[in-house]
Amino acid sequence: MDFAPTEEQAMLVEAVRAFCERELYPHEDLVERTDEVPPELAREIRDKALAAGFYAANMPEDLGGGGLGAVELALFERELGRPSFALQAFVTRPSNILQACEGDQREAYLLPAVRGERVDCLAMTEPGAGSDVRGMRTRARRDGGDWVIDGQKHFISHAEVADFMILFAVTGEEETPRGPRRRISTFLVDHDTPGLEVRPGPRPVSHRGYRNCELYFDACRVPGSALLGEEGLGFELANTWLSASRLTVAAMCVGRAQRVMDLAVDWAAQRRQFGQPIGRFQGTGFKLADMATEIRAAELLTLMAAWKHGQGAMTDEDAAMAKLYASEMLARVTDHALQIYGGMGLMDSLPLERFWRDARIERIWDGTSEIQRHIIARSLLRPLGA
Repeated sequence: MDFAPTEEQAMLVEAVRAFCERELYPHEDLVERTDEVPPELAREIRDKALAAGFYAANMPEDLGGGGLGAVELALFERELGRPSFALQAFVTRPSNILQACEGDQREAYLLPAVRGERVDCLAMTEPGAGSDVRGMRTRARRDGGDWVIDGQKHFISHAEVADFMILFAVTGEEETPRGPRRRISTFLVDHDTPGLEVRPGPRPVSHRGYRNCELYFDACRVPGSALLGEEGLGFELANTWLSASRLTVAAMCVGRAQRVMDLAVDWAAQRRQFGQPIGRFQGTGFKLADMATEIRAAELLTLMAAWKHGQGAMTDEDAAMAKLYASEMLARVTDHALQIYGGMGLMDSLPLERFWRDARIERIWDGTSEIQRHIIARSLLRPLGA
C-alpha cells in the first residue's frame, strides 16, 4: 500500500492551499466582525475559483467539471476546510445529485451549475425531520401534469443565494413488513417559483457569515418535468449521490484541525513561562502529541474511505467512521489548543475561539455522531441477524 501522494496530488494540495491563503484568509476577520460575506466579495471568490479551475471540482470532466478522483477530492476538501466556512463555500461544488438530471434538466440545471451560472441548495431537513429523513411532512401531490407542493424546510444552507432548490418531498406511501412507509421524491424548484418563500433562519453560533434559511411552500406549483429521477425513489437517489458528503465533512475537519495544530505549536514554542517555552512542559507537550496523532489517524481513516469510494467499494460504515472520528477529533483538538493558549484563547482578537466555536456543528450536521454510531453498530450486527 503506497501512502505517498502522487506528483499531481501534491501539486493540487499546494495550489488549493495557496489559493486559500491568498484569496480567503485575508477576509476572515471581516466575516467574523460583520457576520456576512458581502455579495461583491462572494462574486470575486467565485470568479477566481472558476479561473483557477477549482469550481465544480467534483463533477466529471465531460460535464465541464474538474474531474477529480475520490482521493484527490478529499485532499482538495481538506485544504478548503482550513479557511472560514462562509468563504470557502463560494469555491463551491454543485451537488452531486444533479448528475441524475436527464433531458432538458441538464441544460436548465446541471450544466449551468457546473459553469457557475446557477447555484443550487439541498432542501431536505425539516423542523420535525432531522435524523429521521423519512419523517418529513412536506408533500407534493399530482395535479394534472403538475406537482403542487406544501410544507416547510429549515436549516437549508445558502438558500438565500441559490437559484434553485433540490427538494425532497413525500409523494405517497407504501406497505412494508414494518408497516406503512413514506415514499420520497426529488424535485428541482426555481427560487422564484410562486408559492415558495425563502426566509432567514436562526443565527447560528458556528460559522459566522454562513446563512441557513427556512423554506415555505404554499400550493407551490411546478411542472412534471421538475421531478428529478423516478417518483418515490428520492431516498435511494440521495443515497446514491450524496453518500460521499460525509467524507467532505471528515476531510474539512482534518484540514481545520491541522490549521489549529499549527497555531498551537507556534504558540507553545513562543509563549514562555518559568523561563522556558510552555511546549517543554509535559502537560503541554503531551497535548500536542495527542493532537498530532489524532489528526493523522483521522486523515488516514478519511483517505482510506475516499480510496474505497473511488474503487466503488466504500460502505456506509466507512463513511460513518470517517465522519464520526474526524468531527469528534476536531472538537478535542480545538479544545486542547484553546487550553494551550490559556485565557488568550477565548479572546476574539485571536482565531482560536472561532475554531473552537465552529467545531461544534460538525458533530451534528450531515448526520449526528449518534447516527454515525448507529450505522457502524448496525453494520456489525446485521451479518449475525441481530
